Amino acid sequence: MTVREGGRRRYSYWRPLDSTTGRGGCYVALPTAECDRLHAAGRIALGEPLTDPARTTHRVTAVRAGTAEPAPTPAPTPARAARVRARAA
Repeated sequence: MTVREGGRRRYSYWRPLDSTTGRGGCYVALPTAECDRLHAAGRIALGEPLTDPARTTHRVTAVRAGTAEPAPTPAPTPARAARVRARAA
């Protein structure tokens, strides 16, 4: 979640550029009002702030239902599978 100067909030995520599809970059996760409702209801948690002159960024994690602790973050999946080449003998 990014908070800009003036308090504007935006929930988004980054994906690396995929050279095959040409897709990648910053994507909006859900409308800000919906994410604010999830945060107020305790369904998502904000991590430690990372601040630079123009904005403050927080990692957002899901909270397990019935607990106050964030759900474990799954390991990142590669954008595409690595190719294995057979070596010539």
